Amino acid sequence: MRLSDQDRAIIHACQSGLPLVPDPYDKIGSQIGLDGQAVMERLEALLVQGVVRRIGIAPNHYKLGMAANGMTVWDIEDSEAEELGALVGAMDDVTHCYLRPRKRPVWPYNLFAMLHGATRDEVEEKRQRLAAFLGPAVQAHDVLYSTKILKKTGLRLTKKGTS
Repeated sequence: MRLSDQDRAIIHACQSGLPLVPDPYDKIGSQIGLDGQAVMERLEALLVQGVVRRIGIAPNHYKLGMAANGMTVWDIEDSEAEELGALVGAMDDVTHCYLRPRKRPVWPYNLFAMLHGATRDEVEEKRQRLAAFLGPAVQAHDVLYSTKILKKTGLRLTKKGTS
Protein backbone atom coordinates (compact mmCIF):
# COMPACT_ATOMS: atom_id res chain seq x y z
CA MET A 1 0.00 0.00 0.00
CA ARG A 2 1.17 3.50 -0.80
CA LEU A 3 0.42 6.28 1.68
CA SER A 4 -0.88 9.61 0.47
CA ASP A 5 1.10 12.71 1.42
CA GLN A 6 -1.79 13.69 3.71
CA ASP A 7 -1.80 10.33 5.51
CA ARG A 8 1.97 10.44 5.85
CA ALA A 9 1.71 13.95 7.38
CA ILE A 10 -0.90 12.75 9.87
CA ILE A 11 1.21 9.74 10.89
CA HIS A 12 4.31 11.89 11.18
CA ALA A 13 2.45 14.40 13.39
CA CYS A 14 1.06 11.64 15.66
CA GLN A 15 3.90 9.15 15.89
CA SER A 16 5.64 10.74 18.87
CA GLY A 17 2.38 11.03 20.78
CA LEU A 18 -0.71 13.16 20.72
CA PRO A 19 -0.37 16.68 22.10
CA LEU A 20 -1.57 17.04 25.69
CA VAL A 21 -4.29 19.57 24.93
CA PRO A 22 -8.10 19.36 25.17
CA ASP A 23 -8.47 18.87 21.37
CA PRO A 24 -5.35 17.01 20.16
CA TYR A 25 -6.74 16.21 16.70
CA ASP A 26 -7.54 19.89 16.11
CA LYS A 27 -3.99 20.76 17.14
CA ILE A 28 -2.52 18.18 14.76
CA GLY A 29 -4.84 19.31 12.00
CA SER A 30 -3.78 22.93 12.41
CA GLN A 31 -0.16 21.86 11.90
CA ILE A 32 -0.89 20.12 8.61
CA GLY A 33 -3.78 22.14 7.18
CA LEU A 34 -6.75 19.95 8.16
CA ASP A 35 -9.52 20.19 10.71
CA GLY A 36 -9.60 17.81 13.67
CA GLN A 37 -12.52 15.82 12.27
CA ALA A 38 -10.60 15.08 9.07
CA VAL A 39 -7.60 13.92 11.11
CA MET A 40 -9.81 11.55 13.14
CA GLU A 41 -11.49 10.20 10.00
CA ARG A 42 -8.16 9.51 8.27
CA LEU A 43 -6.76 7.82 11.38
CA GLU A 44 -9.88 5.65 11.59
CA ALA A 45 -9.45 4.68 7.94
CA LEU A 46 -5.78 3.85 8.55
CA LEU A 47 -6.81 1.67 11.50
CA VAL A 48 -9.38 -0.19 9.39
CA GLN A 49 -6.79 -0.71 6.63
CA GLY A 50 -4.28 -2.02 9.16
CA VAL A 51 -1.73 0.70 8.39
CA VAL A 52 -2.06 1.91 11.99
CA ARG A 53 -2.50 -0.94 14.47
CA ARG A 54 -3.77 1.06 17.40
CA ILE A 55 -3.93 4.44 19.03
CA GLY A 56 -3.22 4.19 22.72
CA ILE A 57 -1.08 5.25 25.60
CA ALA A 58 2.37 3.92 26.39
CA PRO A 59 2.79 4.59 30.10
CA ASN A 60 6.13 4.48 31.85
CA HIS A 61 5.44 1.63 34.25
CA TYR A 62 8.42 2.56 36.43
CA LYS A 63 6.86 5.98 37.13
CA LEU A 64 3.58 4.22 37.95
CA GLY A 65 5.31 2.23 40.70
CA MET A 66 5.74 -0.96 38.73
CA ALA A 67 9.41 -1.55 39.49
CA ALA A 68 9.31 -5.28 38.70
CA ASN A 69 8.66 -6.03 35.06
CA GLY A 70 8.95 -9.61 33.91
CA MET A 71 8.67 -11.02 30.43
CA THR A 72 7.40 -14.51 31.12
CA VAL A 73 8.42 -17.06 28.51
CA TRP A 74 6.57 -20.32 27.96
CA ASP A 75 7.21 -23.51 26.05
CA ILE A 76 3.68 -24.36 24.95
CA GLU A 77 2.59 -27.23 22.74
CA ASP A 78 2.47 -25.81 19.23
CA SER A 79 -1.01 -27.23 18.67
CA GLU A 80 -2.31 -25.15 21.59
CA ALA A 81 -0.10 -22.06 21.44
CA GLU A 82 -2.32 -19.82 19.30
CA GLU A 83 -5.51 -20.53 21.24
CA LEU A 84 -3.86 -20.24 24.65
CA GLY A 85 -1.89 -17.17 23.56
CA ALA A 86 -5.12 -15.35 22.71
CA LEU A 87 -6.56 -16.22 26.13
CA VAL A 88 -3.37 -15.16 27.92
CA GLY A 89 -3.25 -11.89 25.97
CA ALA A 90 -6.78 -11.07 27.15
CA MET A 91 -5.90 -11.48 30.85
CA ASP A 92 -5.91 -8.37 33.03
CA ASP A 93 -2.40 -9.05 34.41
CA VAL A 94 -0.83 -9.35 30.94
CA THR A 95 0.09 -6.08 29.21
CA HIS A 96 1.25 -7.67 25.96
CA CYS A 97 1.54 -11.18 24.66
CA TYR A 98 2.85 -12.72 21.46
CA LEU A 99 4.06 -15.90 19.81
CA ARG A 100 7.61 -16.19 18.49
CA PRO A 101 9.53 -19.03 16.86
CA ARG A 102 11.66 -21.23 19.07
CA LYS A 103 15.42 -21.50 18.56
CA ARG A 104 16.03 -25.02 19.82
CA PRO A 105 18.04 -26.32 21.52
CA VAL A 106 19.04 -22.99 23.09
CA TRP A 107 15.63 -21.31 23.28
CA PRO A 108 12.56 -23.55 23.67
CA TYR A 109 10.02 -20.80 24.36
CA ASN A 110 7.30 -19.78 21.92
CA LEU A 111 4.80 -17.77 24.02
CA PHE A 112 5.76 -14.47 25.66
CA ALA A 113 3.60 -12.56 28.17
CA MET A 114 4.63 -9.38 30.00
CA LEU A 115 3.72 -9.01 33.67
CA HIS A 116 4.26 -5.94 35.86
CA GLY A 117 4.25 -5.51 39.61
CA ALA A 118 5.53 -3.31 42.40
CA THR A 119 7.83 -6.15 43.48
CA ARG A 120 9.26 -9.33 41.99
CA ASP A 121 7.18 -11.29 44.49
CA GLU A 122 4.05 -9.75 42.96
CA VAL A 123 5.19 -10.70 39.46
CA GLU A 124 5.99 -14.22 40.67
CA GLU A 125 2.46 -14.56 42.10
CA LYS A 126 1.02 -13.51 38.74
CA ARG A 127 3.33 -15.92 36.93
CA GLN A 128 2.20 -18.79 39.15
CA ARG A 129 -1.46 -17.98 38.40
CA LEU A 130 -0.62 -17.92 34.71
CA ALA A 131 1.19 -21.27 34.99
CA ALA A 132 -1.86 -22.76 36.72
CA PHE A 133 -4.11 -21.43 33.97
CA LEU A 134 -1.90 -22.88 31.22
CA GLY A 135 -1.69 -26.19 33.05
CA PRO A 136 -0.30 -29.25 31.27
CA ALA A 137 0.22 -27.37 27.98
CA VAL A 138 3.36 -25.87 29.59
CA GLN A 139 6.52 -27.85 29.06
CA ALA A 140 8.83 -25.21 30.58
CA HIS A 141 8.73 -21.55 31.58
CA ASP A 142 10.91 -18.78 32.94
CA VAL A 143 10.83 -15.04 33.55
CA LEU A 144 13.20 -12.36 32.30
CA TYR A 145 13.21 -9.20 34.41
CA SER A 146 13.86 -5.87 32.74
CA THR A 147 16.30 -3.44 34.29
CA LYS A 148 15.54 -0.35 32.18
CA ILE A 149 13.48 0.87 29.26
CA LEU A 150 15.52 0.74 26.08
CA LYS A 151 12.83 1.72 23.58
CA LYS A 152 9.20 2.69 23.90
CA THR A 153 8.27 3.59 20.33
CA GLY A 154 7.00 1.96 17.19
CA LEU A 155 8.01 2.46 13.59
CA ARG A 156 8.89 6.06 12.78
CA LEU A 157 8.37 7.65 9.38
CA THR A 158 10.64 10.43 8.26
CA LYS A 159 9.30 13.43 6.44
CA LYS A 160 10.88 12.19 3.22
CA GLY A 161 8.85 9.01 3.39
CA THR A 162 11.39 6.44 4.52
CA SER A 163 11.31 4.61 7.79
